[in-house]
Amino acid sequence: MLIKELLVRTEIIPLTKPFKTALRVVEQIENVVVEVVLEDGTTGIGAAAPTFVITGESRESIEAALVGPIRNNVIGKDITQLNDVLKTVQECCVGNTSAKAAADIALHNAYCHHVGLSVSSYLGGQKKISTCMTVSVDTVEKMQEEAKKAVEAGYSVLKIKVGDNAELDVKRMAAILSVVPKTITLRLDANQGWKPKEAVKLIRRFEELEYPIEFIEQPVKAWDLDGLKYVRDHVSTPIMGDESVFSTKDAVKLIEGGYVDLINIKLMKCGGIAEAMKIASIAESKGVACMIGSMMESSISVAAAAQVAAAHPNIRYFDLDAPLWLAVEPTHLKYVGEMVEII
Repeated sequence: MLIKELLVRTEIIPLTKPFKTALRVVEQIENVVVEVVLEDGTTGIGAAAPTFVITGESRESIEAALVGPIRNNVIGKDITQLNDVLKTVQECCVGNTSAKAAADIALHNAYCHHVGLSVSSYLGGQKKISTCMTVSVDTVEKMQEEAKKAVEAGYSVLKIKVGDNAELDVKRMAAILSVVPKTITLRLDANQGWKPKEAVKLIRRFEELEYPIEFIEQPVKAWDLDGLKYVRDHVSTPIMGDESVFSTKDAVKLIEGGYVDLINIKLMKCGGIAEAMKIASIAESKGVACMIGSMMESSISVAAAAQVAAAHPNIRYFDLDAPLWLAVEPTHLKYVGEMVEII
C-alpha cells in the first residue's frame, strides 16, 4: 500500500495559564499537524510543537523539513515496509527531530490503521499509565497554591519546576511541602538551571531535610556532562538526564559513562516512536529505567508518547500532562484523575 500524500498544517492553541520553566515562558503553542494519506484513502496523523530552547526548531523549520526532504522521501513508499520508511525519515536530513517525530507518529498511525491495530498493540503492550502534574516556576506563593490544587485534584506525584533561582528554590520546596500530604511524591526539574556545585549543595540540603524527592531531572546544562556526572556522584538522590539525551548514541554514552541514573525520553528530542523504543531498550539492557515525557505539545503527539509508554516495560515513569494545559484542542487522551487513557 503506497503513501500517496503528506499534508501539513499549523494551528495555534492557547494555554489556560502560562507554562514557566528555567528556560522559557509559554502562553500558546504552534502545533504542526501532519497527515499521511495512503492510496486507498487510509490516513494517519502526527504532530510536533517547536521548542527553540531545547531542539532548536521553529514552526517554520518544522514545516520546511516536512514539506521538503521528509515529504520527498516518503511519497510513493510502501507503508507495509514501515521500518524502511521510518529509516528514510531519520536519514533524509540532519537534526530536525521534532519534524521527524511528527512524520514518524503519522506513519505509525497510518500503518496501524491499515493493519487494524492500535499503535500500542503493534508495539507490543498495553499497560496502564498515569501522569504526574507539573507545577511551573513562579513565586513561592503561587507555586504553593498550584501544588495544593494539584493534590486536591487527585494527583499523588508532582513535578516541581525549579532552577531559575537557587535561594527561591529552597523557599519554594519548603512552602509546597507545608501544604501537601506527606504521602505526596515530588520530582524536581531544574531544566539545566543550576551549576554543578550549587546543585549538589541544594540536593544535599533537601536530602538532609528528608524531602520526598523521587529524582532530580537535568540539574545542569545539557552540554556539561562532567558537571552532570559530578552531581550524580555527590548526591544520593537519583539523577535523570533529559536535555542531555536526544539520540540512542547519547543514551549509550550517558549510561555507560555513569552520568545519570535515569533517562527521560521525549519523542520531539529523539525523532519519534521508533527511536524512543530503541532508547528504552538500550537503557533496559543496562538496568537504567526511563520516563516518557513531552514538551508543551498537543494530545496528538502526547498520545503517541503514551502508546510508547504503554508498550515498553522499561518506561516506568510518566509525565504526560501537557494537553491539560491547553485551552482548546481535539483530544486523543482521556484523563481520569492521574490515570491516562488513549482514545
